Amino acid sequence: MRAALYTRVSTRDKGQETANQLQQLRQFCAAQDWTIVQEYEDHESAGKADRTQFKAMMDDAAQRTFDVVVFWALDRFGREGGFETPVYLKRLDDAGVRFRSFTEPYLDSCGLFRDAVISILAVIAKQERLRISERVRAGLSRAKAQGTRSGKPVGRPRVVVDRAKAVEMRNGGRSWSETARECGVSVTTVRRACLSRPSD
Repeated sequence: MRAALYTRVSTRDKGQETANQLQQLRQFCAAQDWTIVQEYEDHESAGKADRTQFKAMMDDAAQRTFDVVVFWALDRFGREGGFETPVYLKRLDDAGVRFRSFTEPYLDSCGLFRDAVISILAVIAKQERLRISERVRAGLSRAKAQGTRSGKPVGRPRVVVDRAKAVEMRNGGRSWSETARECGVSVTTVRRACLSRPSD
């Protein structure tokens, strides 16, 4: 089998390198009689899908330049969430590329339990997708009921004018600007209130 190694350390992991991961993965592949054809190494957060070497690995997997991806642990492979990470593993499988976690033997699509592993990953991704959908629906319901997440109405607040007071001031000879200032609204608003027909 042609193997690709994927190793990663976060930029927040001060002083850590991928050397230990690589050494163990190389020894593991040698024991399996797998030929290492490519090694991918990132020094970025696993919460980002645009990791340079990760993207290169996924692109090369689609081209079937190797048969199996070996990583030290799932959290080295990805930490984007319960939906995205299983999706990437499923993409590898769809491309005909197997995967194996060195420290988590149950994450192995090379052996007899491959179908079970893929099915479990699909269920995890589906459940996470449902949770995301439920959160979105709950957020929309809250926004509809309360206006916004803060509970304030959506859009600009409606300006309330004491029309009777404005009309009385105008009939008493007060200017538009004086009336507006006294009512605490703009001249345009007080004009609109005074010139509109009173509601029944």
